[in-house]
Amino acid sequence: MLPVDFIESMRQQLGNEAEQLLRALETEPVTSIRLNTKLDVLTFEGDTDEVPWHLDGYYLSQRPQFTLDPLLHAGCYYVQEASSMFIQQALEQYVDTSSVVLDLCAAPGGKSTLISEYLGRDGLLIANEVVRQRVFILSENIQKWGNGNTVVTHNSAAEYSEKCRHLFDCILVDAPCSGEGMFRKDEQARNEWSLRAVKQCAERQRSILMDVWDALRPGGILLYSTCTFNQEENEKNVEWLAESLGAEVLPIDYDPAWGITEGTVGYHFYPHKTRGEGFYLCALRKYENEEYAPVRLKSAKNTHAEPRPEYMREMRSWLQNPDDWAIRYTDRFATAYPNKFRELIDHMSAQMTCISTGFGLGEERGKGIAPQHSLSMAKDLRKEAFPNVALTREQALAYLRTEALTLNDVPLGLLLLTYEGVPLGFAKNVGNRQNNLYPNEWRIRHL
Repeated sequence: MLPVDFIESMRQQLGNEAEQLLRALETEPVTSIRLNTKLDVLTFEGDTDEVPWHLDGYYLSQRPQFTLDPLLHAGCYYVQEASSMFIQQALEQYVDTSSVVLDLCAAPGGKSTLISEYLGRDGLLIANEVVRQRVFILSENIQKWGNGNTVVTHNSAAEYSEKCRHLFDCILVDAPCSGEGMFRKDEQARNEWSLRAVKQCAERQRSILMDVWDALRPGGILLYSTCTFNQEENEKNVEWLAESLGAEVLPIDYDPAWGITEGTVGYHFYPHKTRGEGFYLCALRKYENEEYAPVRLKSAKNTHAEPRPEYMREMRSWLQNPDDWAIRYTDRFATAYPNKFRELIDHMSAQMTCISTGFGLGEERGKGIAPQHSLSMAKDLRKEAFPNVALTREQALAYLRTEALTLNDVPLGLLLLTYEGVPLGFAKNVGNRQNNLYPNEWRIRHL
């Protein structure tokens, strides 16, 4: 059952149209995915339709058991709510691909991987999550996506304003909210909703916006989004931000056929009008009425320590474009991150709590250097650097469960295991067995 106070609030907000929304919230939710460039074509049982506001977004007519698809674990696609893909439209209109972007409330990573894909090799994304239990799944999803243009951090909004003043060209605040837009998918969201919770969420959202505001450069773009319907958490917060902190609300172009509803400011996705769950997005430009004084970048100690030259040569041979990557070496672990943003990323490593930076490249083991699992997920991996072994679906699922492997007629030593041509990770053939090197913390636990 929908909360009574919610029903009344929607009737006040939408008038006669509220009944259509309430009926829609009792229907089955929509399933949608966004493709990665790791694979040209993905096929699913049933029909697929394009998400009109994102070229790589697709609706699925039936929800598969995603856990049993090795291509999901390989990062070939992300199961993302279709409405939230509308962020792509705001990025294309207002954010250059060479930008430095902060996704402040990033877990589990749907919007972060979207931004990462948009920026490509030109830009840099800092994906932050303040809740420690959620930051590691964010890092996992970023690594599986494989772009290498992302740093995952675990810091507060206030720390960003203090240590990264005027650093970002764009900040996305996908604010924690009362979750009305998830009522169709999440019974817990219904049970926890109340008018008091709405008020508390709105106050928390304003606090987050104030805390992070100084991290956005003058003239920079703030994208504010929620997965809720009410105006307290949406329009009223945006209007407060524009007036109190100093910003211009920007229009976002869209096709009327998409069914998007314009609020007094910003844009609503209502599930009785758009094919997706509830979502709100507004774009704002920070006024350029203050002195532009970006933070002075500071480097971490021993950032540029390097392994033995022969190890460095071997690791560079694993990459398609080795000159694009700086390599940091710490405690026998090597990490690759974009050379273009080396100074900035070194500053992040020195000043912030970084969970992952670019992608793990190599690890000293015994008298040699071995690749880290993150390398197998990276799009810049040179697959030919390792013997490739193609797995069947059954073998791939056994590998992803970290079970013992039985592979016939494979060479000794390190192997790159693939499924439908896409890397899944590494294994090592030691003669009488193959050691499964898939990360234990990423394994499939439940079927």
